[in-house]
Amino acid sequence: QVQFVESGGGLVQPGGSLTLSCVVSGSDVSRYAMAWYRQGLDNKRNFVAQINIFAATKYGESVKGRFTISRDNAKNEVYLEMRDLKPDDTAVYYCMRQAIDGTNLDPWGPGTQVTVSS
Repeated sequence: QVQFVESGGGLVQPGGSLTLSCVVSGSDVSRYAMAWYRQGLDNKRNFVAQINIFAATKYGESVKGRFTISRDNAKNEVYLEMRDLKPDDTAVYYCMRQAIDGTNLDPWGPGTQVTVSS
């Protein structure tokens, strides 16, 4: 069974930065696209970013230019570097393994809370 352990969240002031990490067990991440999602106060889980097996990336409109997704296949980890954080970025952040068509493949992990507030 594939499991995700997200970490790196916390409380940060507007304009600040955080880097999230996701350790994946039970699967070789180099063979899959990996994505980050977030669930905010609206209780909807929304797409944030994806990196495919060729290291090509996609981002949600609200985070373009501020967030960067990356992966370390040797460590089986995925990262999300977040800069210029805004209060609207406040959410629980989750990583996910995806099929080639973008289908999410596994149960969600516990996520990591990011709170942007002064």
